[in-house]
Amino acid sequence: MFDIDKWQEIFNTISKNKLRTLLTGFSVAWGIFMLVVLLGSGYGLENGVKREFEGDAVNYLSINSGTTSKAFKGMKAGRQIQFKNDDYDLLKTLNKVSHSSTRTRIWQSNSVSYGPEYGTFDIFAILPDYKFVEATQIIKGRFLNQKDIDDFRKSIVIGRLVYEALFKSGEDAIGKYVKISGMMFKVVGVFNDPGSDRDLLRAYIPISTAQRVFNMGNNINTVQLNFEGVGAAESERIVEEIKEKLAKQHKFDPEDQRAVFIWNSIENYEKFMNLFAGIRLFIWIIGAGTIISGIVGVSNIMMIVVKERTKEIGIRKALGATPFSIVSLILQESVLITALAGYIGLVLGVGLLELVSDFLPSLDYFANPEINMNVALIATGLLVVSGAIAGYVPARKAASVKPVIALRDE
Repeated sequence: MFDIDKWQEIFNTISKNKLRTLLTGFSVAWGIFMLVVLLGSGYGLENGVKREFEGDAVNYLSINSGTTSKAFKGMKAGRQIQFKNDDYDLLKTLNKVSHSSTRTRIWQSNSVSYGPEYGTFDIFAILPDYKFVEATQIIKGRFLNQKDIDDFRKSIVIGRLVYEALFKSGEDAIGKYVKISGMMFKVVGVFNDPGSDRDLLRAYIPISTAQRVFNMGNNINTVQLNFEGVGAAESERIVEEIKEKLAKQHKFDPEDQRAVFIWNSIENYEKFMNLFAGIRLFIWIIGAGTIISGIVGVSNIMMIVVKERTKEIGIRKALGATPFSIVSLILQESVLITALAGYIGLVLGVGLLELVSDFLPSLDYFANPEINMNVALIATGLLVVSGAIAGYVPARKAASVKPVIALRDE
């Protein structure tokens, strides 16, 4: 039941000690403010790194050929490893592979033209599943399909910036023909990519077509494999299995670190996520320490309040006040100071994050500093509990005061 007299007494006590209450509340507000700002900054860093990963899948291995650095079974070091279609066929059958593709850069010509417009772009020969590696988003038409591969079609999918450079009038590119090295390729799709602009300055053609028209034989440069349900530890085991298979196929030492290079996005992404989990834990420890120092201040102030009101408490007990009423009086004052100061710190912290998010220029590896609602609710609950803890010891001391001793107190 709401006791208006008790609250009037609490506010009266606070108003008599404005500076003391203000300084005590400031220490709590500062602790919450710093916790919110640090957590928000941590999330901003995490969001920035995740944005950098958006252009690519986070569950793939990219296998690239290199040059041997060790002699092996009578063969000298310095041999160039050249992947073939057979290598792709060998690796795509690995356990838990969900999607697979090759990627071969076309070095013979990277000039693409349409009518009087032309530009220099990266041209890659790929398989249809490559869209799962690059996380491409088709905005017009379609991506390359298996029919393009089987029929050796001269189909091409272009990035949004390639489209804007070649089709400046804004006409529909689908079905139009662009020229590469004097050969006409039909545009079947335009894609967007959440990654960098570099990814939008690309064009993709079928690997089977490229091997024919550019006299590549059955050579490929890179094999890319997507996996489902594979963690960092298992991905490392798969990397070793890939090295052993390719070493047997191309006759090089499996321990040769320069024969093949494997980019493990699974391991790298998991390392980043573990790093951010550690950063969040560290921030919570720092923030909790700051809050605890504020709570200790509140507890000390409440001890002083009890000391100053010893005689008053003795009179209350002599008139029949119960220990519970004494405890609740001190606890309510402690919770009020802590919760109100903490809420102010919480609002100021969230407000600062919003300002930073709106006005901070776009930075690599830092984006949208924020604090989610669950954290805000946890912080609010922490304030209430902390206020109760801060006031409990002084409240128990006040409740244990014997009226006779309290009335004799000077």
